[in-house]
Amino acid sequence: MNRAALKSKDNASERVLYMAMELSHKHWKLVFGEGVKRRQVTIEAGHRMELGEAIGKAKERFGLHQGVCTVSCYEAGRDGFWVHRYLVSLGIENHVVDSSSIETNRRGRRAKTDRLDGDRLLTMLVGYWGGERGLWSVVRVPSVEEEDARRGHREMERLKKERTIHRNRLRSLLVTQGIRLEPGRDFPKRLERLSLWDGRPLPPELQGELERE
Repeated sequence: MNRAALKSKDNASERVLYMAMELSHKHWKLVFGEGVKRRQVTIEAGHRMELGEAIGKAKERFGLHQGVCTVSCYEAGRDGFWVHRYLVSLGIENHVVDSSSIETNRRGRRAKTDRLDGDRLLTMLVGYWGGERGLWSVVRVPSVEEEDARRGHREMERLKKERTIHRNRLRSLLVTQGIRLEPGRDFPKRLERLSLWDGRPLPPELQGELERE
């Protein structure tokens, strides 16, 4: 539903319910506002029923009718896009924000792990809804099919990184004994022939660690 359609639902009033979400592993912090007053609620992470109830109570607290235009946002992160799809299914205009696109006064751009608190996120949401488009960049949310199609490529990239980590670990373990050997497909066989600088076999614990790695 686009912005014009949402506003037409609230033709009796131009008031809007804003909701900024801080998503963490155990809890979600919800900060609601209607332009003047604010309300903060913490719910269990991923609990859809609690989320719906919190939205309904916020409307009551602010004296808004249940069909009022509701706008929300959260920063892109570990929860992915299912939260966005759920909010949209409720008729909410949600924005998934690119964390690194948000400007700060102290530094040029924020790191992806530098999360905004809910209050500031809500302030920026109000400004963005009011037309201040330079506050942040909104992530294009892919369809379920598009997102699923990307998994094969991402899995391969992850496995390549893991392989590099294991190879570096093998090199490091061997270098501690003065051995310089490039890991390859035949590494297990070559490992059997390795010895220390004085001709003694590799210590058993080191041998076991290399085999497991």
